[in-house]
Amino acid sequence: MRPACKACLLILTIFLLSGPGGCRLRQQPPGFQVDPHAPPLPDVLEQQPGQEPQLKVYMHETGTVEEMPMEDYISGVVAAEMDPEWPEEALAAQAIIARSFTLQKISENGGVPERNAHASTDIEEFQAYDASRINDRVRRAVEKTRGQVAVYESNYIRGWFHAFAGPRTALADEGLEFEGDNPPYIQIVESPGQDLVPEEEAYWSAVFPGARVREAVSEITGSDPGPLEEVEISKKGPSGRATRLQINDVEVPAASLRLKLESTVMRSTFIDEIELKGGDLSLSGVGYGHGVGMCQWGARALAEEGRSCEEIVSYFYRDIDIVKLW
Repeated sequence: MRPACKACLLILTIFLLSGPGGCRLRQQPPGFQVDPHAPPLPDVLEQQPGQEPQLKVYMHETGTVEEMPMEDYISGVVAAEMDPEWPEEALAAQAIIARSFTLQKISENGGVPERNAHASTDIEEFQAYDASRINDRVRRAVEKTRGQVAVYESNYIRGWFHAFAGPRTALADEGLEFEGDNPPYIQIVESPGQDLVPEEEAYWSAVFPGARVREAVSEITGSDPGPLEEVEISKKGPSGRATRLQINDVEVPAASLRLKLESTVMRSTFIDEIELKGGDLSLSGVGYGHGVGMCQWGARALAEEGRSCEEIVSYFYRDIDIVKLW
């Protein structure tokens, strides 16, 4: 075959392979190589290796689905989940964790399939999101960590985070009632944020009507404890958090009760005092959130000490790797 014909055949072959019904040639952007320890992007994203994914995001405020680049979505998450005026390295750590959380959820179940979306702005379904809070500091933090995620043994980590851990973070089962083995990268670590967090955010107290507590316990356990006469912590986890509460003769998971009584009021399961007042339940404690993974106030404290975002992430998630996907 003449050289010219060979060239024509080669061009035709490439065209057929890259066309409809053929095998697409998946090329990475020039000069970029995906880390060999990096997991593949979830199939549902239909993205080439080394290329920033496009996300379908359910906007719960409007009930619509919008498509946007991953980094635009992460900017809105960082701005909503952390104070945009905080140190840039803390914001950058939040960006790494937000990306990891997002890709893990998409890998596990497609994201939010019931919304026909990869992510949602409803915090009960996914992460918070607020594009109106994005500032230059958030943009720099997201850009400097572009494509970076935390992995453990080449799998996306479960990027749990919370506002303030109190004296120390929690294991997944005690803070979140996580079923199955505790992920090995989730360990109990001291929170560096204790000396930095304002007292009004570090400590909490609340009084719940007895009837409301009774109703919550009934919904969680299926057993009516009756009018409140005795309440005590029946079991604690290794971090010191309550994991089970005894309400009269009914035992209830503390994390579930916190959610039923509103997690912004019963801010944590790190309970210091329990008291019954005229049939109502008075609780006080320390911390804000479930306590698992990255403590945001702790991240800020480490950033103010001069730690990098990679060091901050590695403090709260042990034996992980941070890899760049795009």
